[in-house]
Amino acid sequence: MSDAQNVPSSTQNDTATSTAPVDTLAKAAEKSDVKKQAQNFSIAPIITDYLSLKNALASDNDKAAANAGKQLFITLKNVDMKTIPANKHKEYMDIAENAKENAEHIGDNAGKIDHQREHLASLSKDVSDLIALFGTTQKLYQDYCPMYNDGKGAIWISEAKTIKNPYYGSKMLTCGSVKKESLMSDKN
Repeated sequence: MSDAQNVPSSTQNDTATSTAPVDTLAKAAEKSDVKKQAQNFSIAPIITDYLSLKNALASDNDKAAANAGKQLFITLKNVDMKTIPANKHKEYMDIAENAKENAEHIGDNAGKIDHQREHLASLSKDVSDLIALFGTTQKLYQDYCPMYNDGKGAIWISEAKTIKNPYYGSKMLTCGSVKKESLMSDKN
């Protein structure tokens, strides 16, 4: 007979149940770590890179816009997906994929500022959606140019109340208006 067969069945069961709480505690600690990571997610680096890109286009600087687009692409690509709250993961992925594509196009098109500006329109919507989804502690403005895109208009996000239109740059730098003031909110 083996040792296990000599031990009364109640002792065998005690051994089996004593490991279960340890497993449960380990899983609970792991979930707690994931929750802490999710609470640490911030779109601030994405906004910072977006604002650099937007400001470069407002200054008619296609090369700086391309560099900022490449940086934004890297920032989006390097987001630690474990830090995104589970209930926002799918929506983030949808927005981020589109934002990455726009940032990549802007980054790859130095010398083609009109093409960069076309992608800024879609990218600005993506950043606005990220702010709505995750909130931000930074004071931001959603500005609107009614003339861009053949009169269909387009938004952009700005860190200043003063209008500096990234779609027309020096041609019509002050064309537009503040659509939403102080997009600040903390949704995490």
